[in-house]
Amino acid sequence: MKKIITIAIIITIASSGLFLNGCAPTKAITEKTGAQLWGENCNRCHSAPSADQYSKEHWEVIGEHMKSRANVTDEEMKKITAFLKGEM
Repeated sequence: MKKIITIAIIITIASSGLFLNGCAPTKAITEKTGAQLWGENCNRCHSAPSADQYSKEHWEVIGEHMKSRANVTDEEMKKITAFLKGEM
């Protein structure tokens, strides 16, 4: 029984590591546009809504919320929200 529990814990930890790495922020963000970052980060975990689905004010709130959930930097989120707000 202990062996089964140990194996289950190991599988859970390994699966969690794979999931977290899948949502990790990308490198070399300084050269990337908001559109590229949006495509790489927002669509990684779910189908991202279109830019016209929310107002500019809503995108600011959504960006702050998703910054921590998606584990992106302030710079990445500024570029993404600027793209979504049409301020490229």
